[in-house]
Amino acid sequence: MISLKAKALAAAGHIRSQLLRVPEIAILTGTGLDGCAAGLSTRTCFEYRDIPHFPVSTVEGHPGQLLTGDLKGKEVAVFKGRFHLYEGYSPQEVGFSVRVMQELGIKKFIVSNAAGGLNPRFSPGDIMIIRDHINLTGQNPLVGPHEPDWGNRFPDMARAYDPDLIKLASAIGNQLNMPLHTGVYAGLLGPSLETPAEIRFLQTIGASAVGFSTIMEVITAVQAGMKVIGLSTLTNVHDPDNPVPATLEEILDVAQRTSPVLQQLIESLVMAM
Repeated sequence: MISLKAKALAAAGHIRSQLLRVPEIAILTGTGLDGCAAGLSTRTCFEYRDIPHFPVSTVEGHPGQLLTGDLKGKEVAVFKGRFHLYEGYSPQEVGFSVRVMQELGIKKFIVSNAAGGLNPRFSPGDIMIIRDHINLTGQNPLVGPHEPDWGNRFPDMARAYDPDLIKLASAIGNQLNMPLHTGVYAGLLGPSLETPAEIRFLQTIGASAVGFSTIMEVITAVQAGMKVIGLSTLTNVHDPDNPVPATLEEILDVAQRTSPVLQQLIESLVMAM
């Protein structure tokens, strides 16, 4: 059986062999948010299915491509699409793209997602900087054999989201007159959406937004020693007293309409990082 380390090395080697420059920053786009890196001057494009051992996105709104190139003067890798536990992927497979980033030597990671808002002050289309998360999936990508080259067996998660990057993103939001929230992201297994009782529970434990992604990738990135900034696009806002059904089509629509704002924020972040 091929080890996860060997798979990541093979994937990274395939990518590196076709690169003119090695990226210094990676961006992982969330559901319907692949347009947030529209300003990239693309040098190389890889289909996920053509990268050795790379998982394949199966959810609408995740194109399944890796682009590399210049974004505001920085060499950047954009992973357009991710993998989810609810698709049947293991926690290690969900975090595989981050392992490939690690083997490429990438140290800075911008992760975006589409999420449901839990704060009644939020509105659809708002953007929330993630300052912390709550892992409610019951899973962890570090379970199993330990690979010493990949970092500490027991990484500390007290500052999973880099405080300096959080301050930087907030300052950029102020400069651009872009209202940004800051809050806690709760990660669930999915794919069924939350019941009103679950929404009340999440609000009670201090969550500001909820979704089915991000947690596995961030835990992996923290072990890898990366500086992480997380950005949630709030595609809907939950009211447990007056629940309104949400559909994937509506979530995609809000995410796509918000992409230009997220693009502006990410481009400014890349310039300043």
